[in-house]
Amino acid sequence: MNFKLLIQYDGTDFRGWQVQPGERTVQGELQRVLSLIEDAEVYVCGSGRTDSGVHAEGQVANIKLQRPFTPERLRSAINGNLWRDLRILQVEKVADDFHARFSAKSKTYVYRVINAPVISPFWTRYAHHEARPLNVNQMNEAAKYFLGEHDWTAFSAAQSDSENRVRNVTDFTVETVWDTRAQSQIIEFRITGEGFLRYMVRSIVGTMLEVGRGEKDFDTIQTAIVSGDRNLAGATAPAHGLTLLKVFYE
Repeated sequence: MNFKLLIQYDGTDFRGWQVQPGERTVQGELQRVLSLIEDAEVYVCGSGRTDSGVHAEGQVANIKLQRPFTPERLRSAINGNLWRDLRILQVEKVADDFHARFSAKSKTYVYRVINAPVISPFWTRYAHHEARPLNVNQMNEAAKYFLGEHDWTAFSAAQSDSENRVRNVTDFTVETVWDTRAQSQIIEFRITGEGFLRYMVRSIVGTMLEVGRGEKDFDTIQTAIVSGDRNLAGATAPAHGLTLLKVFYE
């Protein structure tokens, strides 16, 4: 049976999604637990990788098991063997041809920034702290330049698994919300695309922060995209502010 898993995790203490020998990873933890439950080796196929320190509110994976489980029983069995920073929220039976990665149509990431003199301790693991004032209107104007299908060489890791660096960004917004617990504004960068390169979202956000501080203009962004010159992009924003929000399927 093929099962679809909706997964949440606090990425702080994980070395990312992908299995790495001797390291604690999300995929590694899930495969360890599922192999115990199945009494056989189980491969967990994720919708995509998240880097070390990146969180997920809506990661998706699929697994194929031989033993009969109801979705509810399987969810309880997995969660009962996981540490508290990783949880399966939903389990559902899906068609045999469902593939968490190849069936995905798009993904939305959110990057959160506390724009205040002080960051609440409740947000230090999940948001980047920027004490300097940020111009949200200017950043929203800049977001338009990142829409569409482009070669994202300037906004990705120098070493990438993918030779093709063309990706399509379909939506990008910058919103400010008041958070009672933080007692400050949180700026949320929400970006949706059909796929992303490694460090792409964090590099775009880092560039946007420079725009918000008045250190980078729109022409530089356009030139960076067209030329692929990484020196024109901003510094890569820290991993802990980034969360995989949702994966979309048909």
